[in-house]
Amino acid sequence: TEWLDRDGKVAKRSADSDMGGTMRLGSQRCPVKPGTMAQRIYGDEVNERHRHRYEVNNYYVPALEKNGLIISARTPSEDLPEMMELPQTMHPWFVGVQFHPEFTSTPRAGHPLFKAYVEAAVARKEGA
Repeated sequence: TEWLDRDGKVAKRSADSDMGGTMRLGSQRCPVKPGTMAQRIYGDEVNERHRHRYEVNNYYVPALEKNGLIISARTPSEDLPEMMELPQTMHPWFVGVQFHPEFTSTPRAGHPLFKAYVEAAVARKEGA
């Protein structure tokens, strides 16, 4: 597979490439964009667990942003989207993440994303 990265350079992955090099494991830190729902949930930085080989193709980010999607957190070194959301004017609560919030959530200590989602659902129902 190959694609154009954000700088217009060709990035490649093949069956023979080092798959371990693309695996994202463990905790990853990245700054959060000010004024976003992600910042209201996490503050200025997110630090979450990963276990995947998936990446958002930065070639498509301008088209996504043009249509309203907000990239609310990016990796500092590779500039890869980690969190994305729609403004609440477009959707009451729409957040997508590259990490696994379920890895750190428990019944007694719910993950901040799950907690924020439930709070938004309750507020919407009470306002309906």
